Amino acid sequence: MHTINGEEVPPEQKVRIFLEALPYVQKFRDSIFVIKYGGAAMEDPMLVERTLRDIVLLEAVGIHPLIIHGGGEAINKAMKAQGMSPKFINGIRVTDKDLIALIEKVLCKEIGPFVAQKIIEYGAKAVFIPGYEVFSAVKWQAFSSQGDPIDYGYVGSIVAADIHPLLKLLHNQLIVVVSPLAKGENGEIYNVNADIAASKMAKFIKAKKLIYLTNTSGILADEKNPTSTISVVDKRRIDALKKEGTIHGGMIPKVESALEALESGVEKVHFLDGRMPHALLLEIFTDKGIGTEIIL
Repeated sequence: MHTINGEEVPPEQKVRIFLEALPYVQKFRDSIFVIKYGGAAMEDPMLVERTLRDIVLLEAVGIHPLIIHGGGEAINKAMKAQGMSPKFINGIRVTDKDLIALIEKVLCKEIGPFVAQKIIEYGAKAVFIPGYEVFSAVKWQAFSSQGDPIDYGYVGSIVAADIHPLLKLLHNQLIVVVSPLAKGENGEIYNVNADIAASKMAKFIKAKKLIYLTNTSGILADEKNPTSTISVVDKRRIDALKKEGTIHGGMIPKVESALEALESGVEKVHFLDGRMPHALLLEIFTDKGIGTEIIL
């Protein structure tokens, strides 16, 4: 009996797995995949190991993974410890001056370095880079459906990214881990929704795939039915699902950023269930993908 990522696999099945994966390995070799890493896949220790080992495997077969990590739950816990209460509008965290300092600490001193170190432990080379060393942003200007301005505080809208150092690292076989923060023109630090940051990164670095690891099996036609995953959804269907309230809260910036990535030239965008063991490998290297593919 042989093992793949620590799981026992009969020899003949192992051969079939490699043969099925071969065309995809050849197709995606030297491609950049941006992976938005968050949710349960980043919180459950077993899923952390499986997910990061799978990302190490991607690099081992010639794909260049670039991770934009989240940290919502860790931020909420840190806020609770400080007696602070989270506030969201349309899935975006309202961020004041005290909170941006706390977010920077959680993302750049704890989560990002942890992810990079785990990848190194699993046998790959990795580096963590604070998002404010990569992304430039302006204060996000947003409006309600009635046209009234919404003040999100220190929340940024990414306008540029310094991708050349990242490309050099990726092509030197390092897995790059970036936090969802950005720097303003006066040096101020902005919080950026991680889904939006992943979309912007995919756009600027010309990624072949953008993959969101979520806590659902994809986009659901009925959020009360976890088996109602929509395998392919286009912009028109997304607009309809938003109007009827099926897509709401934190899913709104996910789908909007996914569409923006496609419009900017990213070839494929997928929402995968990060709780499913080896969801990344099943989507990328098998004939039958999983989750939801977003199309225009």
